[in-house]
Amino acid sequence: MSLKKQFVKTKPVCKVTFSIDAKEASSAAVVGDFNNWNAEEGALSKLKNGTFKATYDLVKDAIYEFKYLIDGAYVNDPEADSYKWNDYAGSENSVLVV
Repeated sequence: MSLKKQFVKTKPVCKVTFSIDAKEASSAAVVGDFNNWNAEEGALSKLKNGTFKATYDLVKDAIYEFKYLIDGAYVNDPEADSYKWNDYAGSENSVLVV
């Protein structure tokens, strides 16, 4: 799993690339408060090497909670900036600071 941040100097956005190695998975998405936890909006594309990947423009100077959804199972990113407990889910969410 990896997170890559690329700040755009001419716009108030950060291009964030989410990627997760899930060779055996048939589907993967990134869901978070930046896409209303919507798996369809956060669908990741599967590459030939088995990695799922997508890049999203996120407003910078913000903090986002997110998780990966891999074949229906929620997974945190070990490279997240931090983690935050979520009472609704009863577990921690990954935190991204941009």
